[in-house]
Amino acid sequence: MNVKILLFAATAMCSLTTMTACARAPEAAGSNTDNVARPTAQEPPAIARSPAAAPALQQADTDAPRMVVHKSASCGCCGLWVDHMRAAGFAVEVRNTDDLNPLKERVGVPYGKGSCHTAEVNGYFVEGHVPAADVKRLIAEKPDAKGLVLPGMPMGSPGMESPEGRIQPYTVELVARDGTVSTFSEHAGVQ
Repeated sequence: MNVKILLFAATAMCSLTTMTACARAPEAAGSNTDNVARPTAQEPPAIARSPAAAPALQQADTDAPRMVVHKSASCGCCGLWVDHMRAAGFAVEVRNTDDLNPLKERVGVPYGKGSCHTAEVNGYFVEGHVPAADVKRLIAEKPDAKGLVLPGMPMGSPGMESPEGRIQPYTVELVARDGTVSTFSEHAGVQ
């Protein structure tokens, strides 16, 4: 077989696996995944509101960091990550979209570092299943960077928990303004 065909087949299979692992039926009305509360009067300048986008903001302390999460409407693990962020005190607005690539390009997610959802918070992007503690550290330390990435969907990361509690080791990376990446935090695995 031709090498190009094999590479295409492998890429397609990986994409299908990622999409399948992340997909579930949309939530029924009244679900807590995208509960709606009224947005606060002031919005961070880094997050522009689209007139067509319906806010889905959880009620939170007015001092809570505001976060906008862009995801597919059918992504179950994305919804679980949103729940993780809300439990950690973030005020989260969810924007469902079918094409995340223009957003990822706009905010500067490096090629090959993508995941199933992209969030914006306090002028940074957060790509993938990054733990809330890492996002809070990013906001507190205020590095001169674009944001954090956790490529793929590591088992055991927030939103990707397994019933048996297994955690795959993973590394959250900081994306500098010039696009270079460095280790931000490392998370040990549990068998």
